[in-house]
Amino acid sequence: MASLQRALARTILSLPSPILRLMSGGAAVYRGGRTLDPRFQFMAAQAARMPAMTTLSPEEARRAAAEGGKVYGGRPEPGVAAEPLAIPADDRSIPARLYRPERQDPAAPAIVFAHFGGGVIGDLETCHAFCGILAKVTRAPVVSVDYRLAPEHRFPAGLDDVLAAYRYVRDDAGRFGAPAGRAVIGGDSMGGNFAAVVCQDLRRAGEPQPDLQLLVYPCVDVASQSASMTTYAEAFPLSRATMDWFIGHYMGAGADPADLRLSPLGEEDLSGLAPAVVVTAGFDPLVDQGEAYATRLRAAGVPVVYRCYDGLAHGFTAFTGVVPCADVACREIAGLVREGLEGRIARAAG
Repeated sequence: MASLQRALARTILSLPSPILRLMSGGAAVYRGGRTLDPRFQFMAAQAARMPAMTTLSPEEARRAAAEGGKVYGGRPEPGVAAEPLAIPADDRSIPARLYRPERQDPAAPAIVFAHFGGGVIGDLETCHAFCGILAKVTRAPVVSVDYRLAPEHRFPAGLDDVLAAYRYVRDDAGRFGAPAGRAVIGGDSMGGNFAAVVCQDLRRAGEPQPDLQLLVYPCVDVASQSASMTTYAEAFPLSRATMDWFIGHYMGAGADPADLRLSPLGEEDLSGLAPAVVVTAGFDPLVDQGEAYATRLRAAGVPVVYRCYDGLAHGFTAFTGVVPCADVACREIAGLVREGLEGRIARAAG
């Protein structure tokens, strides 16, 4: 059934842009000086007919997201092998998946990646296509972390899993064919939050910084509201209401939104953090947050490359199978990571 739905979705979404817009209400969607990709416009129109995520339980939302991923996600990347991995952590293990490219560069550090999902939904399949692209283009091993989810495991459980996974991969990178003692941290949306916090946590602990931090449409501030939260309040697939639903499940009653491990944008001193690739999507309530964090990193002397994909929406890494611009963007992002590992980002900033 999923294969039939996938084939149907790809056929419809390959129609010319004017037809897709006509099927979605007629006019292009224009907000905040940006025009939404017609494929995302069509998917948004279809989603509006379905129950909102905010009406679902976390379990129902996870199932719905998983089904959507099967329909819209990209195919496995050729030339990249994927295998299960178990990362030891105290008295348990953290499930993960290792991606290794055929032409791996032995000098490239391993990349630890955390998927999106507001800390509530998502799994290893959520970022499967993107992690394959990342491994292929960077020629580096990628470890995708299946961290614990809320509300069963509230903040900071998932974050702590990603931090533990990063330390494990960094210290035992030789088993992946990568230089020991070095690694990259990355993630998208809440995974981007985790990646930003990991860098700050490592600095507080007096540990070396990652070679690079990759923050894709990151959530870096749950304590305040920026203008994009209003401009793109009804965006697809992340609306302001959905963001509130995520954070409500993720934080729990006792958490402080201003906690720096929830809102890393609140850290006054960002100096000395890892060089960064920061990416945002134009049609996203979080677009202002990502841009603000990139600006503040740069002002603190951190080498930064910032890109905003104006016509794309939040979560575009999971839509590479049906949105050509999303696939192109993901390959460009991976290319920026490769350039960062080659030192070109730092040289350009200097």
